[in-house]
Amino acid sequence: MKTVLISGGGIAGNALAFWLHRQGFAPTVVELAPAPRSGGQAVDIRGVALGVIERMGLTGRVRAVRTRMRGMSVLDPDGNEVHRSTEETFSSGRLDSDDVELLREDLVAILHEHTAGDVEFIHGDTVTALREDEHGVHVTFANGQPRTFDLVVGADGLHSRVRKLAFGPEEQFLHHLGTHLAIFSADNFLGLEDWQVWLRDGDAGYGIYPVRGNSELRVVFGYENQDPVVRDTERTRQLVAERMAALRWETPRMLAALHDAPDFYADAMAQIHLDHWSAGRTVLLGDAGYCASPLSGQGTSLALVGAYLLADELGRARAAGEGHRAAYERYEERMRPFVALNQALATENPGGPAAEESVERAKNAIELDR
Repeated sequence: MKTVLISGGGIAGNALAFWLHRQGFAPTVVELAPAPRSGGQAVDIRGVALGVIERMGLTGRVRAVRTRMRGMSVLDPDGNEVHRSTEETFSSGRLDSDDVELLREDLVAILHEHTAGDVEFIHGDTVTALREDEHGVHVTFANGQPRTFDLVVGADGLHSRVRKLAFGPEEQFLHHLGTHLAIFSADNFLGLEDWQVWLRDGDAGYGIYPVRGNSELRVVFGYENQDPVVRDTERTRQLVAERMAALRWETPRMLAALHDAPDFYADAMAQIHLDHWSAGRTVLLGDAGYCASPLSGQGTSLALVGAYLLADELGRARAAGEGHRAAYERYEERMRPFVALNQALATENPGGPAAEESVERAKNAIELDR
């Protein structure tokens, strides 16, 4: 049985582990966090990715925890409503769509619970070195003992450690989109009930929506900036607060919540572009290989579809007596046009969402079967 190390225990890593186990491989997932990560924004499962969830048998569970927004308000800098909609929201698109919006942490928890009984998970560790020879990939970990795997998959996000080790520094592949986002939780001090609020003033603004039965808020700060995010959480928290301080309305209360938030996360919005997604026995999946950024609204769908197709091609190659190279090549051939259309959503309308027609075309632009 072929062994596969998956670096990253998020959406892509958990989904791939599930499908690889189904294909008869022996996957191991290594994740730096001590447990499945909490926090983060609402994410969308759209189009073809819903088919992946259905094939996993998770449609009911996913729909049970979807967000239940009734609509949204757009405010001017002083908090006066200038637009409202009960047909769509900026975060999820049309409310009458079959697409599903849910919290990232809920989706990760569902995937992990569905997979953990069949797959080895190593939490609190990370890959520090890769050395390949004819016998496999010899992997060194920060904490655990070295091990050898037949294949390695980097599913460890925008700042992938596996990508750096196998392909080189991220500066070669990371393309900034000129925006920073910061996300954190807060008590529902606005009393929002299944309703989103969005405010923008110049090149900065925020979106707010209630979660957990309207008991708490997720706040998303956004502002234009071409610089990389400082990789120091407290310094980044301070920089975000300074950048947003000029905004009016309820901003002071949000900044107070920002300072106390235990799940604060911030990063530059960026995409990953590589000429090839594999190097020897190592291959990239999801944000590590082709991040479209949250501005596309399609990162989750790319991760789910990519995981399914990669496992599918590895299974086909093994059944046909082919090697991993053939599987990697077919995976990339099938995924690249889908990735290109979905990455384009992030840049189609700077400062706003892509056209509904573009989203519809992109989210369905691939077949799960061939």
